Amino acid sequence: MVKGSVFISLIALLALTCSLASAYDPSPLQDFCVGVNDTKLGVFVNGRFCKDPKLVNAEDFFFHIMPGNTNNPLGSQVTQVSVNEFPGLNTLGISLARIDYAPYGLNPPHTHPRATEVLTVLEGTLMVGFVASNQNNNRFFTKILNKGEVFIFPFGMIHFQINIGHYNAVALSSLSSQNPGVITIANAVFGSNPPINPDVLAKAFQVDKKIIAYLQKQQWYDNN
Repeated sequence: MVKGSVFISLIALLALTCSLASAYDPSPLQDFCVGVNDTKLGVFVNGRFCKDPKLVNAEDFFFHIMPGNTNNPLGSQVTQVSVNEFPGLNTLGISLARIDYAPYGLNPPHTHPRATEVLTVLEGTLMVGFVASNQNNNRFFTKILNKGEVFIFPFGMIHFQINIGHYNAVALSSLSSQNPGVITIANAVFGSNPPINPDVLAKAFQVDKKIIAYLQKQQWYDNN
């Protein structure tokens, strides 16, 4: 069942990539462009040096994702697999991530400024959700996902996942950009550098400045 669901998520991602390619990541002008840092071994294509195609082999298109360490305040770890970790993804307009969750572990509310996400549950049970924009009255969409099930987080929407089971959970995130980016909401708002003026946040959240001061003093953990 999991294999079938992963296949469905990859087909959905392919469709998203095809529809968004002209608007976001540039369309590739070659079969592949394995990214390299050594300029002597490559040619410059689409903003990055590419490995000489004659030197490319199957290993350039292979990557093993190690489990993440969930022993942290959030109980989750996102292991990103973008072009920086996997040079074979370069110019292909996609990336992925493995997300590990301890029991009741949370991948906190965040957004990807350059990508839609397709999430496939590989193990465990997750509660997931996203919030639509002001245009759609900030509607909240949520769902309980079990092993082999898939959920889509539309482009730029704030979303999260939490493991509601007693055992570890694992999910595969597929993203429609080779560099999707991530903005974790709490970290960005209360842990910005330099800090946002407390008067701004107190008025925005309609709370006392002491609450804002408390939140800005916290250590906001980054699970990416």
